[in-house]
Amino acid sequence: MPRRRRIARYTLVTTASLLLLAGVAYAGVCVWFAVNARSLVFLPVHRISTTPEAAGLKDVAAVAIATEDGERLYGWWKPPAPGHGAIVVLTGKGVIVSDYAGLFGDLAANGFGVLGIDYRGNGVSTGSPSEAGLRADARAAFDFVRAASPPAKIAVLGESLGTGIAVSLAHDRPAAGVLLNSPYASVVRLFELRGLPLPYRWLMADQLDSEALIATIGVPVMILHGTADEAIPIAEARRLYAAAREPKTMIEVEGADHVAVWFGPTRERALAALTAWTAIDPPQPLAGRSAP
Repeated sequence: MPRRRRIARYTLVTTASLLLLAGVAYAGVCVWFAVNARSLVFLPVHRISTTPEAAGLKDVAAVAIATEDGERLYGWWKPPAPGHGAIVVLTGKGVIVSDYAGLFGDLAANGFGVLGIDYRGNGVSTGSPSEAGLRADARAAFDFVRAASPPAKIAVLGESLGTGIAVSLAHDRPAAGVLLNSPYASVVRLFELRGLPLPYRWLMADQLDSEALIATIGVPVMILHGTADEAIPIAEARRLYAAAREPKTMIEVEGADHVAVWFGPTRERALAALTAWTAIDPPQPLAGRSAP
């Protein structure tokens, strides 16, 4: 065989081998991601929440909440003051309810009833996290508040990961309003924007596509987001805002990082929105009679 043909054949075989190895490596990365995607999305934590008393919160009780699929969630519950509504707080990933003691206490101090939960697989809550599972957790939380305080209107406050669960809850239950702190359009988009070039939409069972769902919500939506958010780009919040129906509000906080927008200039506007959404309507006079 002439030398030139030998070189060409060797080059062809080498190139084919390298392409095969690259394909096998790429397939291996895809398989690894598919197997581990759920833990990357939800990052379950096994720290145990402190008691409300240890966190310095008064009139707050630790509660156990049963879900529709048989799991048992740990939570904190503060009943609303007379005439006030209630807030279901849905946290970000990698945290537990006691990490939210400051926000919890702030809401409670303003008269709201507040329920926060440890998602399944976090703290002492049973089960393993998934999108369907966390949606069931949120429904169980909402139903607990509705049973514990029937007159109260219930708004939903989600942060980071919890914003997608909050949007889902407002789709599944009659929430009075939805407050989203540092939301994403969808979790799968975050991986597409920042991850390796993988077919994430094929690999991820839990995509948390808030953008596709938020237009189905017919209650007020308020979005808070920092312009310096490095975890979730503010463009994602703007995209979600564009997809939402009216009435809706977007508050951009200049220079604020991820979820660092509550205890600042937006707090009063957020509290005012929660108050307006959950205000208990005054009793109406009977037909044919004037009000006293």
